[in-house]
Amino acid sequence: MNILFLSELFYPHGGGAELATYLYAKLLSGKGFSVIVVTNRFGGEPEVSKEGKLTVYRLPLFRETESVKYSILSRVDVLLSGFMKRLMKWTDVVYIPRFWYSAIPLAKAYTKPVITHLHDYILLCPLSNLYDGTEDATCNRIHRHRCPKCIYNREKIQGRGFLDTLGSMVLNSTLGFLLGKCVEFSDAVVCVSNDHRNTILQMDSSLQTKLHMIYNPLPDIHYETGQGNDFGFFGGSSRLKGFHVLCQALSDINRDDRIVAVHAAGFSGSLRSNPHWLYDIGIDAYGKLSRSQYAELYRNIRCVILPSVCQETFSYVLVEALLSERIVIASKIGAIPEVSEDCEGVFLFPSGDHHQLADKILYVKQLSKDTVAELGKKNRQRMLEKFSNEKSISEFIHLIDTILC
Repeated sequence: MNILFLSELFYPHGGGAELATYLYAKLLSGKGFSVIVVTNRFGGEPEVSKEGKLTVYRLPLFRETESVKYSILSRVDVLLSGFMKRLMKWTDVVYIPRFWYSAIPLAKAYTKPVITHLHDYILLCPLSNLYDGTEDATCNRIHRHRCPKCIYNREKIQGRGFLDTLGSMVLNSTLGFLLGKCVEFSDAVVCVSNDHRNTILQMDSSLQTKLHMIYNPLPDIHYETGQGNDFGFFGGSSRLKGFHVLCQALSDINRDDRIVAVHAAGFSGSLRSNPHWLYDIGIDAYGKLSRSQYAELYRNIRCVILPSVCQETFSYVLVEALLSERIVIASKIGAIPEVSEDCEGVFLFPSGDHHQLADKILYVKQLSKDTVAELGKKNRQRMLEKFSNEKSISEFIHLIDTILC
């Protein structure tokens, strides 16, 4: 069977969604499916790469500085090219794992079934995160007139200029809402957790017959036992990932002395180049890390902190921490409680409550190394009991068979 992946970004580019897409491509090709991935080409990458039954075509779809979500929608020339038409004739199923929704009508024109994979809340929110920045809370979709203000608030927090902010408000207030409508033409829509699926259905039941839940595949984690007593945070300066909550908690803890150190990665711009105030509250700031740098940093941490304030749909940061035998302190929000259920070394706190986060950090700080190691092993064992790549790919193949019948 032939499957065409149309993914504007492909691992190692992007984040958790792109990692899941890569894992699905590898697992399906390993099961004997012929998989072709069409994605963007970045500097130094080959135009075509092949590994077994997996082929990746890299095209110049957009520049690194452009908005991925909207740039890919404008590439009608690529969709109508002879190359794409040949792929549409070749494939049995079209798989859309991210934002290339303009390809859905083309696939339907060729009478090809479409599976769209959701890793966020683009169906409900033009910013995909279901977070109301004006209220610092989960959006309830009742007051849609607040969307432009919410979009403006996000762009200003990220330091965008006037024209970029205005462009974002216009695009997200118009096309952002239409993107979710495009998904409705899919034959099947995959969510990545029960909480993800239930949240969507609570706000919009129109896709109930098409929504399916399949847990993301597990990455192959090569880990070493933690040797340090520090903490890790991998959300950069993102408000959605709770950077401000972490800062408040550390300011309380390290008010008089630097008791706790947090190795935090993913920073850019002024925060990375001027980290003095971060160091004062206990944060050692890093930019984007290579895999070797990431592994080296992981050796120094006993606990990963996930203080998210948005509805996490799955969280590979959480999964990697648990598979790496680390303790986790995380917000009780979205799918985090579902993914970490029955993990003895996971300590949850109400999202946004920096006082309880500080208490959890101090508690984990005083645990003995033997206790940390024991809880870490239990975390990994629980993850391997609950999640299985064989189960995830079997459910995905069953879904393909269902829509082809």
